[in-house]
Amino acid sequence: MFSIRRAVYEDASAIANIHVSSWKSTYTDLLDEKDLSNMTYENRKALWETVLRIQKKEQCTFVIHNDEKIAGFISGGPERTKRFNYDSEIYTIYLLDEFQRMGLGAKLLQVFAEEMKILGFTSLLVWILKQNPSSRFYERYQALPVGEEITTIGEGTYQETAYGWENIDELLKLLK
Repeated sequence: MFSIRRAVYEDASAIANIHVSSWKSTYTDLLDEKDLSNMTYENRKALWETVLRIQKKEQCTFVIHNDEKIAGFISGGPERTKRFNYDSEIYTIYLLDEFQRMGLGAKLLQVFAEEMKILGFTSLLVWILKQNPSSRFYERYQALPVGEEITTIGEGTYQETAYGWENIDELLKLLK
């Protein structure tokens, strides 16, 4: 049985571990090795300690867990680029490999979308690397590609695609 709750400072270590291990397993074939190796547990732990220490009102991080461990997390808030007609954004969503394809990503997405709606947001955006097979997850819930850009990761440059839901209510209907 899995539960979802708002992340707290003490979750930073587990979130960092998930972030690094999921990053490396997801992006092994998508990023150059030197760019992939820039993601370390130490820098992710410092990042998540900071994020969770100074939580902003319109940003949130949720973890999904069972009695034994945290299996994944989602984090986001206001859309950052201001280039699209979307007002909220998923910044990160990751699950440990052993917990993928169990419906947990959809549960995280639902809780996050509900929270964004409560905060007054009406639309949702997420950026993913162009060749990322996870794009199928977003497409399953009818996210549409709305833009592309080049991003720098380490020393490399990579193509990203923005997927969006114009209406959070429509997304929530699909998730229930």
